[in-house]
Amino acid sequence: MENPDEDRPVDLATALAHARSPRPPGPDTPAGPAVPAWPGQPLPVPEAGPADLDPGALLRLSLAASDGTGRLRPAASAGALHPVDTELVVGADCALPPGRYGYDPLRHRVHPLGGQADGTPPGMTVELSVSARRTASHYGHRAWPLLLLDTGHAAAALFLAARALGTGEPELRLDGLTESPLAAVHIPPPVRVHRPDGPPAFGPSPIAPTPEELLARRSAPPPLPGTPTPDALRAVLMTAVRAGAGDLRWCVAVGPPGPGLMELAPDGTALRRCAAGEARPTLAAWAAGQAWIADAGAVLLARGCPADADEPHIRRTHLRAGFAVHLAHVIARRHGLSARPVGSWQQADLGAALGAPPGRDWIVHGLALGTLHADEENTT
Repeated sequence: MENPDEDRPVDLATALAHARSPRPPGPDTPAGPAVPAWPGQPLPVPEAGPADLDPGALLRLSLAASDGTGRLRPAASAGALHPVDTELVVGADCALPPGRYGYDPLRHRVHPLGGQADGTPPGMTVELSVSARRTASHYGHRAWPLLLLDTGHAAAALFLAARALGTGEPELRLDGLTESPLAAVHIPPPVRVHRPDGPPAFGPSPIAPTPEELLARRSAPPPLPGTPTPDALRAVLMTAVRAGAGDLRWCVAVGPPGPGLMELAPDGTALRRCAAGEARPTLAAWAAGQAWIADAGAVLLARGCPADADEPHIRRTHLRAGFAVHLAHVIARRHGLSARPVGSWQQADLGAALGAPPGRDWIVHGLALGTLHADEENTT
């Protein structure tokens, strides 16, 4: 694993402790290339046949840039710096010939890196690593949690794109056990949908997002005022709890008339209060001093990752938090909410603030929510 500032190994536990400290980052430094210098001639992604996995469509719905600057992509990234790098391991039943490829999301091209390894499964495995320098160029010592969260968002974008295209069920590797790649998503070839009144066809799951829904997912600019309805908050919270199960706990901070922290009831059918009192101003101070959070309609929070967590635990909780917040963001938009991920947290020991032992229950990630978009507020 590389140090964001220097080309040498980094102690991830120490890096996380530095990121959680109140020390501000230094001046910006050069971000470096937006894409790795993949060797060889770039190739277009071929069109897929009806029975093959379509990597072109999959990558356009998940990782490809849609503007000349490379900032606008379907996966969220802190500061729109997009440090996540992508290698494709391709097997049978895919539009790309079997082998390993580097992916250029700015030009939507692939670079052949080698032939097919023995045991490569059908479809495509997307391996996700990071160029730490890109995020460190702006966030300095606060970079590593953001790098891991960004990787989780990228994995979620791939997962949802696969669902939208009707592939086989994606298989996630977000266990945090390896430094490179940090995460991987295996996407099998399309699944046949048998229609009783016609021939077999290929199609998306009835619960899948639409391609248009994925391409429209953007982080809303602040402010994000307006309290979401209980039904909308329950749907967002339920999505996060299911996607980020394991080491993380989830709650949502709400304001008046009953300010406090809410969580899902054990049966998942309703919200229940787990702490009383206005938390949003404190969250604003903890989130790199982003004052607008104090007036957000609500803030979804992932918490966990104690101060003594080992490196796999740190990687796993942050990858899972990014994955879950990305899915929750899509559900928030489906309920008409504006939403913006919040990844940088300092001194955010929520457990200690609620009276629990310190150092055990830190905020890992957040999603600010509102009912009124900034452009709507400016016209009223």
